[in-house]
Amino acid sequence: MSGGSRRRYLVLVASCVALSLAGCTGESTPATPDSVATSASTPEASVGTTNNAQPKTSSSPTTIRYGDSDSQFAELSLPSNGRSPLAVVVLIHGGFWQSAYGFDLMEPVATDLNRRGYATWNIEYRRVGEVGGGYPGTLDDVASSIDKLKDISDDYGLDLSTVTLVGHSSGGHLALWAAGRKDLPEGAPGASPLVVPGLAIGLGPVFDLRAGDADGLGSGAVTNFLAGTYEQFPDRYAIATPSKDSSVDRIVVRATEDDIVPSRYTGPTPLGSIKAVDVPGDHFALIDPSSQAWQTVVALIGG
Repeated sequence: MSGGSRRRYLVLVASCVALSLAGCTGESTPATPDSVATSASTPEASVGTTNNAQPKTSSSPTTIRYGDSDSQFAELSLPSNGRSPLAVVVLIHGGFWQSAYGFDLMEPVATDLNRRGYATWNIEYRRVGEVGGGYPGTLDDVASSIDKLKDISDDYGLDLSTVTLVGHSSGGHLALWAAGRKDLPEGAPGASPLVVPGLAIGLGPVFDLRAGDADGLGSGAVTNFLAGTYEQFPDRYAIATPSKDSSVDRIVVRATEDDIVPSRYTGPTPLGSIKAVDVPGDHFALIDPSSQAWQTVVALIGG
């Protein structure tokens, strides 16, 4: 993470903690890039499957909508020297599921992955503090944004057999949750996926939602995300908690100095089939392209 992004993240963390302590619900207007406001009238906003067309190329991110709400969009970035079909990395930002944080947190790692030859799909989604955010809307959005890749894969030369999900913090929770979508019961948020990843990596993820609720992790962020406690809504917690037994490979990357999402929340106990990798640094080193932690993540993506 760049110095400016890191400082902004820290300021937002402090602000949200202060608001929580004051009893604020966290309601705010989500920041939306100018390009999104007009994207509904652009060809990219409603890309369809065109089997006979040559894959499109782009030297800058392309904003593509997957829904009508302000936060239902993603940025597709393609490598300048990549050859189709392109391996795709879906990026899911964190911020305790709150609307104060946005997809721009993942832009530095998107740029780094593009330089390495990957296509990136940096998603935004409705969060706590905006209409439709939280359970189940946030889960629905993550699922829909990933499935949108099926609509655009031919147009942009994307290889959907090599999709990797990478999420940070609460985005790590969403990435690991999305890896188990095909195991969800019919009618559950995100069930019946159109795109199934080959790998999901959670960077300092919030995995154990029940423990996060009980301990007030993130000034009650888990409880706010699910709009209640485990005792009130055990079924919600069961659906929203990532599967322990998904057939999709899953990796949890834990920073040794992470005091925002400590390791006791980052996975089930025992880990079962989930692989854990410990790296040096703090919570933000996990999305800092200059860090040793991120170099480890890149190696994991490359297999």
